[in-house]
Amino acid sequence: MKHYLAILEETTKRDWKKAALSNYGGEDFTFEQVATWIEKFHLFFEACDVKKPQKIALCAANSARWAISFLAINTYETVVVPLLSDFHPDNVNTLVDHSESVILFTDKDIWTKLDTEKMPKVMAVVSANDFSLLWSREQKYADAHAKMDEMLAAKYPDGFKPEHVSYPTDNLKDLAVINYTSGTTSSPKGVMLRYECFCASVDFAIRKIPCSNQDSIVSMLPMGHIYGLVFEFMYPICSGVHVYYLGKSPAASTLLKAVGQIKPYLVITVPLVMEKVFKSSIKPVLDKPVMKVLTAIPGVNTLLYGTIRKKLLAAFGGNVKQFIMGGAALNPDIEKVFKKMKFPFTVGYGMTEAAPLLAYSHPDNFVPTSCGAYVDFCQVRIDSEDPEHIAGEIQAKGQNICSGYFNNPEASANAFTEDGFLHTGDLGVMDKNGNVFIKGRSKSMILSANGQNIYPEELEAVINSQDYIVESVVVSRSGKLVGLIYMDADKIRKSGLTPEQVAAIPEHVRKAANKLLPSYSQLAKMEVMEQPFAKTPKMSIKRFLYN
Repeated sequence: MKHYLAILEETTKRDWKKAALSNYGGEDFTFEQVATWIEKFHLFFEACDVKKPQKIALCAANSARWAISFLAINTYETVVVPLLSDFHPDNVNTLVDHSESVILFTDKDIWTKLDTEKMPKVMAVVSANDFSLLWSREQKYADAHAKMDEMLAAKYPDGFKPEHVSYPTDNLKDLAVINYTSGTTSSPKGVMLRYECFCASVDFAIRKIPCSNQDSIVSMLPMGHIYGLVFEFMYPICSGVHVYYLGKSPAASTLLKAVGQIKPYLVITVPLVMEKVFKSSIKPVLDKPVMKVLTAIPGVNTLLYGTIRKKLLAAFGGNVKQFIMGGAALNPDIEKVFKKMKFPFTVGYGMTEAAPLLAYSHPDNFVPTSCGAYVDFCQVRIDSEDPEHIAGEIQAKGQNICSGYFNNPEASANAFTEDGFLHTGDLGVMDKNGNVFIKGRSKSMILSANGQNIYPEELEAVINSQDYIVESVVVSRSGKLVGLIYMDADKIRKSGLTPEQVAAIPEHVRKAANKLLPSYSQLAKMEVMEQPFAKTPKMSIKRFLYN
């Protein structure tokens, strides 16, 4: 296995003049410019007397300069502390201080809301918008920043060239990133990931999802989260892919316009996005009476599904080799239609503590309702007496697994089994071929009065397949199952339904779902939510808010 920084070094030298990073409709950076900025920041860090393994925080919206900042910190062998830009300012203050960060890269609008008195270890703050210095605790840091160009010219009088690029690789066991899984201020959980954790993930991605310097990708997921960081940035740029940033979460029209122009080779997303695409673009076509007849005819249905697939792929630029979904399960009914269409999709499984991948299969080998086969660089097991049939906790051990949680010994001790396997907190089964099937979170599992294990995610998949439902959460109240539903207001408005018919939707959904559910998991009541459910960065619903 090759170190990802060795791969990045080779790619940078090879593709020196080629575009590497772009803000969609904004700045562009070649590999030469990226490498030059990295070197300038190395000189700045050195002049500030910043040393390995000190920490540098990065709290900003997705952008090309975010990516450059990350690489500058990571290749200097200081520890990167990426924080989500939508964390509350008070939480950013707390996490920057908890991580012991000595420098902070952040957006100007975030900076105005922060308090340096609550971050006493921070010596300097750099703008992630334009790399200007926003603040320094002492004059020497301001002087060092002002002399970055001068220091570069002094060290490289003939200019910074490809042969000067050199990134460290003798650091596999060293701490590379501390990633906070939430913006909480009580007992923060900063996942400690080593360089080898990223080496394992990048190496796997290059082997299983090959790409080249002729490819482009659109980065949509938050880079402050490991899923987006690794699969929309680290692995692609190591391969020479041109990475485009859309900034904040774009509207659907903006996204489709961007992918149509950029023509990405890969789309990384969450099931909710693809389910919305299905309900808005595919389901209305398939629900037409004539289509129901035609799709029941062998041969004709293959032709029709193929036509729909081509149109959908064209909407994403026509160059996508596969769509990878993660963070939650894909609705089984939608998954069946995607399979009939031969749509190139797969569902993976992972978590921050695994940097992030635990299971993945190529679309050609993807087993329906699974989340892929466990990855070849990690051991994955089911803590169950019958792993193929009885759900148990999914546990993992390997070089991609974190070292624990920064400055949180109690959480670190509780994270692993006695023989060193990570507790994922997820429940699942695994077939003889290593395909993992998620049943739910161990914390969300509901134990019925007659002792049956009920996985709310399975009930929610049935509810979500009903007309006019966007998403749902099933909870237990006084021993009864209640479905919380968020309805599709736009679709209802366009449907021409009377107010009485709209009011009857929840009860209709409950009865329709119960016909498909076993007797022990019948829904007793439905409640309508006025707002979408609160989500994590991975777009998983924050269930604890609704129990």
